[in-house]
Amino acid sequence: MAETESRSASASPASATTAEATTTMHAVVQSVYGGPEVLEFAEVDRPIPGDDEALVRVVAASVGAGDWHLMRGTPFLIRLIYGGYRRPKFPTPGVDIAGRIEAVGADVTTFQPGDEVIADLSEHGFGGFAEYVRVPATALVSKPAKVSFEAAAASPTSAVAALQALRDAGRLQAGEHVLVNGASGGVGTFAVQIAKHLGAEVTGVCSTAKMELVRSIGADHVIDYTETDVTSAGTQYDLILDTAGSHSMRAYRHALTPTGRYVMVGGPTGRFLTALVLGPLLSMTGEQELGGFSLEVNSDDLASVAGLLESGDVTPVIDRRYELREVPEAISYLEDGRATGKVVITSEGPP
Repeated sequence: MAETESRSASASPASATTAEATTTMHAVVQSVYGGPEVLEFAEVDRPIPGDDEALVRVVAASVGAGDWHLMRGTPFLIRLIYGGYRRPKFPTPGVDIAGRIEAVGADVTTFQPGDEVIADLSEHGFGGFAEYVRVPATALVSKPAKVSFEAAAASPTSAVAALQALRDAGRLQAGEHVLVNGASGGVGTFAVQIAKHLGAEVTGVCSTAKMELVRSIGADHVIDYTETDVTSAGTQYDLILDTAGSHSMRAYRHALTPTGRYVMVGGPTGRFLTALVLGPLLSMTGEQELGGFSLEVNSDDLASVAGLLESGDVTPVIDRRYELREVPEAISYLEDGRATGKVVITSEGPP
C-alpha cells in the first residue's frame, strides 16, 4: 500500500469541506519504531483501489502479537521480512479486518459494493487500523451473514494459525490427546475449539482465573500452570501445541508419547527461534517430532475458518473492545499479557 501523507486529526470531521470528506479518512499511523506513544490518530488520504482491488470500509479489526512486534520493530528480523530497516515501511498497522466493500476495481468480478468481507492484510501492506483500506480481491473472503463483524475480525490470523498448526504441522487425528499450552490466549482459545472440532481430547493449560473460560469453550481437562508443571506431571500427549513457550523443548519431550509431536506457535522470541532451528535436529534422535510453526496466509484456510464460525463450531473469545483512536491503549493491553482471547478495534463513524 502506498505511503500516505498524514494530517492532524484535531479538526472535527464536520469542519472539513465536502471535497475533503470524500477523499480523506481517519487512521492510526506511525513514522518511527517504538512503544504505543509513536502511534498517532490522524487524518490521511483515503486509498484508491487498483483494478484488481476492493476498497473496504473497516467495521472492525483485531490486535495481535504481530502488531506490537511491528510497532516496535522487534525482533530485528521483523524489519528484514517486512522492510523498513530504519523506519516502518507501511505507515498504518493492522492485519485482521472485517468490513463492507465500498468500491471495486475494474477487473474485480467476485465481489461488489455492499458485500461483507474478512481479510488478513499481512501480505498486502497492512493498513487495518483505519476507516478504509484497499485489499486485493483474491485476499478477501465473504463474511457469513450471521457472524458479527467483531467475531469475524477476531479470527483471520489467530484462527488460521491454530488450524494450520493442528491440522498441518501437528497432523492431529481424531481420538488423539492434545495439550494446548496458553489455552486462554488469542491462538489458544481457537486451538481448543478447533481441536475439539477435529475430534481430539483436549487439555488446556492456563492460569487459575481463566480455567472456567477454557472449560466453557470445550476443553476436556484444564490444568492450572501455577499449580502443576505439565512437563513433569506424568501425562503424555500425542500433540503439544505451545502458544506460550513457558518451558524448553527438551522439557516438553517428557510430556510427549514416543511418537508425539510438539509445535511451537508463539512465546519468547529466543525459544521460538530455537524451536525453528533446534527442533528438526532433536527430531532426528527418535520418533518424536519437534519444531516451530510459521503461518501460511491463504484465503482457502480463512474461508474454512469462516465456515467454522458460521456453523458455530468455533466462537471467538473477545476480551475487550476499543475504538480506532484507542489503538495505542489496545496494543499496550495486549502487550502486557493481560488479554483473554482477542482484543477488537471498532472503527468510528457509521459503516
